[in-house]
Amino acid sequence: MSPDGPGTGEVRVFSDYARDGRDFNEEADVVVVGSGPAGSVVTYELAKAGHRVILVEEGPPFTPQEFRADGNISMARTMREGGLRSTTGTFMPILQAICLGGGSLINSAMCVRPPAFIFDQWCTRFDLDRTTREDLDPHFDAVSEFLGIAPTPDEVQGPRNLLFRTGCDALGIPSEPVDRNVRGCRGSGECYTGCRARAKQSMDISYIPEAIKLGARVLTSLQVQGVLREGRRALGVQGQVVEPFTGRTLHAFKIRARWVVLAAGCMATPVLLQKSGDLANESGQVGQNLQFHPGSAVAGVFPQDLSPIFGGTQSYQSLAFLEEGFKLETMWSAPAALAVRMPGIGAELVKRFSELPRTAVWDAIASTHRSTGSVRSRFRSMNPAIRWQLHPEDMKIMLRSIHVLAEIFFAAGAEKIMPGVHGLPDELHSAEEAEVLRDHPIRPGDLVTASSHVFCTTRMHGDPAQGVVDEDGRCHDFDNLYIADTGIFPRCPSVNPMLTAMALAHRQAEALRERI
Repeated sequence: MSPDGPGTGEVRVFSDYARDGRDFNEEADVVVVGSGPAGSVVTYELAKAGHRVILVEEGPPFTPQEFRADGNISMARTMREGGLRSTTGTFMPILQAICLGGGSLINSAMCVRPPAFIFDQWCTRFDLDRTTREDLDPHFDAVSEFLGIAPTPDEVQGPRNLLFRTGCDALGIPSEPVDRNVRGCRGSGECYTGCRARAKQSMDISYIPEAIKLGARVLTSLQVQGVLREGRRALGVQGQVVEPFTGRTLHAFKIRARWVVLAAGCMATPVLLQKSGDLANESGQVGQNLQFHPGSAVAGVFPQDLSPIFGGTQSYQSLAFLEEGFKLETMWSAPAALAVRMPGIGAELVKRFSELPRTAVWDAIASTHRSTGSVRSRFRSMNPAIRWQLHPEDMKIMLRSIHVLAEIFFAAGAEKIMPGVHGLPDELHSAEEAEVLRDHPIRPGDLVTASSHVFCTTRMHGDPAQGVVDEDGRCHDFDNLYIADTGIFPRCPSVNPMLTAMALAHRQAEALRERI
């Protein structure tokens, strides 16, 4: 604990370092790398305990005035590699944030607790003793109370979300409003490009300001490029100041700390360990076991106007098919992003856009446990080389999810759907026509997929020979090096991962408090 106790923290941004014009050193009890949901929880909890904490973020902070409603511009400004990051092997775009608050700034605020059977599988398959749903519920509760997580009310659902409920009800499929970390949501549908109403409780307006009040220091525009070490102990981190949007690097920095928490994300954390001399990798598992929730979307056109720009971005869901391997949910996005999955070009694409007022888009995320890959560092770059292969059996799960979405659309009264499957008609006009989705031969390139849910590259395992961290997130090979992001998930969680990452981070912070 700091001898001076907690006090008022600060935020430093790129202009501060550019003005100072020199290398610098800092010291702390704990340095946390990455300001996404997990890193922010750890920062707040340790600052609350009176420890000197420095939170380091590579990206810049954003204010509502800096958000861009244009989806292309927004992605270029807030996402890694300008929103163009993708996998090789099976091609799939990956959407990952680079900004204060991490993915919480640009996600759809979905806070879903996985059912108990998910954690039972984790414990059974990965030798875990304390990671049941019952073990984690107190941590889920603590995060939920802090963020005001609650079901989305009907008045901000909008027709495109409520029609999903209508279709599910007609087919007898259980569905429910999504729990989200929002306060005073107005249904503006701008979650992906930044909530200008500031209703979404992203980390930059929730956990991080509270941590600053307790004395935490937040340093943005710092790219951590290596972990300092001596034997089995981490000594801190080092890197360079990086200019937002251009990536131009300036001065060097070092932050020395008694404890180091890497919360840089499922891609950046293993790259950082690899760049630091293959750190914490006696198991050989760093960067291995990569898993995703690949998402596939179906668009449906209805006879009536839906005013789809109104309503929670993703605020209705069905968990009925989790044990089959997929989750269903509603969604919306900026038209520029929707164009990626619309068939046709030129006049045909313009016609599709003229139907947008009558269009709803619903999607499925798949638990592709058999589809794995790897993350490796690149020469002279902190961006990862990502290889991933979609398994044939997982492709069948994804096609099955698209067929169920088609059934829900037609049960809700859609005139037609656009399934987005290569080799099939661009449009299907009835549930009978959609039967072709039941047994259509499928290849990886036939589906329009994307993912922002990434896992397992520094996985938790009770056996140090088979995993990177223990159940408290401490690296097996190190006394004082922790990882707090979705990389520690031993398996994909089958639902949106943010709340689970935060619950695990809350537990990690409790364990770390006892050791500092």
